[in-house]
Amino acid sequence: MSQGGAAGRGSAEPQDRGWAWMVLLAAVVLQGLTLGFPCCIGVFFTDLQHEFQASNSQTSWFPSIMVAVLHGGGPLCSVLVKRFGCRFAVMLGGLLSGLGMVSSSFCRSIGQLYLTAGLITGLGSCFSFQAGVTVLGYYFVRWRTLANAIASTGVSLGFTLWPLLSQYLLDEMGWRNTFLIFGGILLNCCVCGAIMRPIQLAPGSLLQPDKPGEEPGGRAEEAPLSNGTSPHHPTLQQHTRRTMCLQVLQKYLAFDIFCQNKGYQIYTIGVTWMMMGFALPHVYLVPYAIHNGVEERKAALLISIIGVINIFIRPFTGLLSGHRVFTGRRVYLFSLAALLCGLSNFICIISADYSVLILYCVILSIAMSGVGALTFQVLMDVVEMDRFSSALGLFTILESITLLIGPPLTGLLVDITSDFHYVFYNSSFFLISAALFMGLSFCALEKKNKLKEASKAPLDNPSRYQYSETRTEPQAESESPPAVEYISSI
Repeated sequence: MSQGGAAGRGSAEPQDRGWAWMVLLAAVVLQGLTLGFPCCIGVFFTDLQHEFQASNSQTSWFPSIMVAVLHGGGPLCSVLVKRFGCRFAVMLGGLLSGLGMVSSSFCRSIGQLYLTAGLITGLGSCFSFQAGVTVLGYYFVRWRTLANAIASTGVSLGFTLWPLLSQYLLDEMGWRNTFLIFGGILLNCCVCGAIMRPIQLAPGSLLQPDKPGEEPGGRAEEAPLSNGTSPHHPTLQQHTRRTMCLQVLQKYLAFDIFCQNKGYQIYTIGVTWMMMGFALPHVYLVPYAIHNGVEERKAALLISIIGVINIFIRPFTGLLSGHRVFTGRRVYLFSLAALLCGLSNFICIISADYSVLILYCVILSIAMSGVGALTFQVLMDVVEMDRFSSALGLFTILESITLLIGPPLTGLLVDITSDFHYVFYNSSFFLISAALFMGLSFCALEKKNKLKEASKAPLDNPSRYQYSETRTEPQAESESPPAVEYISSI
């Protein structure tokens, strides 16, 4: 079905009420199935090492690839969402995730696991998760901050349930049968996608769906040529291809926003650097505890403790950050949460006693709640919603690079030194430095803007220099909310 036809037959959905809350419920489950899933990989770390006779570095590539592809497949997800709609992207992601884990149960080498569980499952989780995040920005306006925080509790549920289920199934059936069962569980992403039906808002809004079959830059070849040059001239064709490539990059990777919007630029660089250390405790906490004599079941329980606390703290963080006092200042809350994450790692360095590790998990989970609840809300604050999907694509593909290389490099360091403490040293360094960079940079940017306003110096393009908030107040009836480009064949 063409995009115009789908938009025309879509039902008008009210924002912040009605079916929007069913979509939010689906997003909660979706985030638990996708973002929450990689947390359980640490439970299988030791078994996979023994099965494939692999080092720490080799084994850590498996969760690293999964998480990196989960975050880095944003541009592909943007293409799917714009062309076929959110429902299609989520359901395709569920099929890929299930297929990847079922295939993983038959792997005979660690390299095969990189392809099946790492690449295929990671890509499927990416499609499901990022399409689910994007649709919340359109179904919710007034309660957008709260909706994002509530949706992120799905990650907490995943953190709580996946490790416990993984350890139980691992003890009863082994890792191969466990992966087979996981494939069936991840197919439930398709059910969540079915709930996220297309939304049609008021006509004449800022976002209009593309015309069917029209590609970026497709009209360039039809433009009249004043010099009489043939449209098939090689030079013109080369110029047209360059123009099309630039338009595709701008549409799906938002390089123009990165170059012009200082707030988006600072935030993207800061989060990208932060991700070098953010995932390390998730990958190595269980192996670290087992290495220090903690029973496997109790070690798996550590991840669940993080998840349980997240369930209650994330909604509170969302409500707190949505208060008017924090309008324009949510990035500082995010930086503070990242700083606390980095400082908490020193607890593990002091002692590996189980009671100390529980204390570490409590503090880490509180800090993670702030990071998890605010990551995408701050991104929505610094870019306009009509470019959010593209901005999310570039944002996630950059952070996926550091998510990919962080754990294996740290694993290599552990293999060389035989000292797990370097996991927490590295994590603290990247988290603390990123938090200070973002906090100080936004503070300097804010002061610069105040000086410009005080001196009455006009700004040609204010969005280049200031950290702007997306309005979260109810829209006046006379205003048209942004239209949505989600298309469905139903």
